Amino acid sequence: MGEPSGIGPEVAVSAFIALGGHVGAHALKLVGDPNVFRACGPVPDGALIATTAKAKRTPGTLNVAFAPAVIEAIDVAVRAAMDGKAAAIVTAPIHKWVLTESGFGFPGHTEYLEHLTGAKRAVMMLASDLLKVVPLTIHIPVREVPSRLSKERIVETGEIILAAMTRDFAVAKPRLAIAGLNPHAGEAGTIGMEEDTIIAPAIEELRAKGHDVQGPLSADTMFHEEARARYDAALCMYHDQALIPSKTLAFWDGVNVTLGLPIVRTSPDHGTALDIAGTGKADTRSMIAAIRRAASMADARG
Repeated sequence: MGEPSGIGPEVAVSAFIALGGHVGAHALKLVGDPNVFRACGPVPDGALIATTAKAKRTPGTLNVAFAPAVIEAIDVAVRAAMDGKAAAIVTAPIHKWVLTESGFGFPGHTEYLEHLTGAKRAVMMLASDLLKVVPLTIHIPVREVPSRLSKERIVETGEIILAAMTRDFAVAKPRLAIAGLNPHAGEAGTIGMEEDTIIAPAIEELRAKGHDVQGPLSADTMFHEEARARYDAALCMYHDQALIPSKTLAFWDGVNVTLGLPIVRTSPDHGTALDIAGTGKADTRSMIAAIRRAASMADARG
């Protein structure tokens, strides 16, 4: 369900209707307060999995009292996937302020899913048919990025990506490209040393383990069409380095995928959009892409 006052429930219902309640062999279910979904469009009773906590849809108006229903919807969906009753989960956007004010205790979906599933580490990927890219660091100030880099973190993240490319995207021998941090990937140390002291050693360790890894690459030349043909996924050092090319190439088709979980989880690559909730302006394409991506990943896992 996501945040009941945002566009999440309406794009979920619209996607359900557009897909006819199925994606491939998979039946779709809507998890949350049925009244929130019904306020967004006609939904068959059999498609609803109701939360015990209640919410109310008032487009554009946040209410902390509805946080328990938002959290319970995540809990119910994850439990179904962990128990093998669901092939995958697709999460609509949550509003972090609402959950923080309720005492939620997690920065967002990814960290909560990591907690619920007992995963060692969850990794965010932005995936489309044109580019699959992971930011090593996410929602931190740019000035803090260099201090958050380490050879160990790059190696760990690289291995999670490579494993997911085989398990979730059916790439038998995945190729990983790793970006440098500095302009021109440091230009032999004249514009920064992180490439030589941190990133290159991590790449060498990944190669020593038998992985096909290239880099450190200059981020300004690794995302054009010819360059993308040389790898299956990319690892970037910070948020915008990864998300700018992703959203430029596939703004409506890009999907947020959580790697490293024992379950399949995707979400549309947009927020709650409170300013247009209930106006009929919300675009359903990213939600449909997220549902289709979740189904394809579930099928890849068997």
